[in-house]
Amino acid sequence: MRPAEPAEKEWTPERAAQALSRIPRRISHIIRPWAETAPDHPALVEGGTIWTYGQLAAHIASTRATLAELGVQPGDRVMIVSENSLAQAVLLLAAAEMDAWGVIVNSRLSAREIDQIRDHSGARRVFYTVGASGPAAAHAERHGAKPVEIAGLTGAVAVGPPIAEPLPEPVHADGADQVAVLIYTSGTTGHPKGVMLTHRNVLYIAAISGGMRRLDWDDRVYGVLPITHVFGFASVFLGTLFHGATLFLNPRFDPAAVVDSLEKDRLTVLQGVPAMFARLIEHLRITGQETVPHPALRFLSAGGSPLDPAIKAEVEAVFGLPLNNGYGLTECAPTIAQTLIEKPCADCSVGPILTGIEAKLVGTDGSPVQPGGIGELWVRGPTVMKGYYQAPDETAEVLTPDGWFNTRDLARFEDGNLHMVGRSKELIIRSGFNVYPPEVEAVLNAHPLVTQSAVVGRSVAGNEEVVAFVQLQPGAKVTPEAISAFAAERLAPYKRPSEVVLLETLPASATGKVMKSRLAELAQAGSG
Repeated sequence: MRPAEPAEKEWTPERAAQALSRIPRRISHIIRPWAETAPDHPALVEGGTIWTYGQLAAHIASTRATLAELGVQPGDRVMIVSENSLAQAVLLLAAAEMDAWGVIVNSRLSAREIDQIRDHSGARRVFYTVGASGPAAAHAERHGAKPVEIAGLTGAVAVGPPIAEPLPEPVHADGADQVAVLIYTSGTTGHPKGVMLTHRNVLYIAAISGGMRRLDWDDRVYGVLPITHVFGFASVFLGTLFHGATLFLNPRFDPAAVVDSLEKDRLTVLQGVPAMFARLIEHLRITGQETVPHPALRFLSAGGSPLDPAIKAEVEAVFGLPLNNGYGLTECAPTIAQTLIEKPCADCSVGPILTGIEAKLVGTDGSPVQPGGIGELWVRGPTVMKGYYQAPDETAEVLTPDGWFNTRDLARFEDGNLHMVGRSKELIIRSGFNVYPPEVEAVLNAHPLVTQSAVVGRSVAGNEEVVAFVQLQPGAKVTPEAISAFAAERLAPYKRPSEVVLLETLPASATGKVMKSRLAELAQAGSG
């Protein structure tokens, strides 16, 4: 059996409507049709272990019973401290099956961050995927967790002691109202914010974004993007299972492992953040490989942070395939725009706005932006979050009563495609001129010895300076002055970095996104 969408190449409103017509009430329900019609088809693969759709359905049922025995009730929050694994997947789906909220947390977060999220979410129980994650095992030991058998996975999971009696949240029959997962943002404001995403929010992305990728029965998808991150959760994890494909779970990104899996597992779909592709290209340079065997690969895409033209060009040269691009935020489950397979973009556009989502650009003074102009991007539609958990004031700052969400990202439209310019809070105003960091980064990344870069602003008396942090390729011998000279030849004077700082590795979050807030602190500290 294959998914029901028609086989034509172009993504049409009719195809979108057919995909949306198959959205169930709960994320766990996407397994049911496949378990009934093709129970022996592989659903999830972790190392040498394969779970078919029939087995996954059975494991969800048994894990739901285990959760109930541990006191979990509908409306409870179930925290899962984890990295990509079978245990993580079945815990998430079993919690959803009983109308509990999955609080998905990357085990590589610090003890302080883990404890903050546990306390704020009011989780009844906390699970740790100790078999697939060393950091999860360390957190489990710190919290006095004990082994518990989940879905026959002996030694894979530990559960912490019951937490003081939490108050269950209301349960809603409608998937558009019932929260499926609580995903905490990185907490750049000083504390993490829990984004409440409903079943409808994330299943809309699984259906539409997965459909745009033409996910099908025969696809074999590489699942290394963290499922604790909304990109890995909604687009990769749920998108793969919604369309009946097979997902190869991997807890950590390793370029050599990717190269091996492309050939050995005959992967057809590879998604990642730009930093992952940069590391893959770096690995190929070090090992002297010009190409990678990929006998079945048909689709490449990047998302999660801005795509650099140099990385795009190198990836496309290696694989002989377009590197598709997309844009979104946790608060939008996440995808807002995505390039079309049938119309690959030569530039780094993120493609058209997704079907069913409204978008508008608003100037800093609140007025509409003229065609071709730059403004803050506002969106409205079925993917917009329910709100920030227990934070009505913060929710009201970005979400209007009539459903418009302010992304706080600067963008423009050209030929129907959305082009991201930068974060409004990261805009640098130098001598009265606007400097958009991605533009400067694109120039720096074009240097043959640069792996990646990040540009931030630094306040000085009556002005702002441009500071560039640069990560070089291993063994590269080049001075900050040489990098500055390279940029000066390609940028207007007001866009040129006042300082170039070479770092062995740019600081990154657990999902691979460069942490500009930390770099901004370093830049400001170095101004004295």
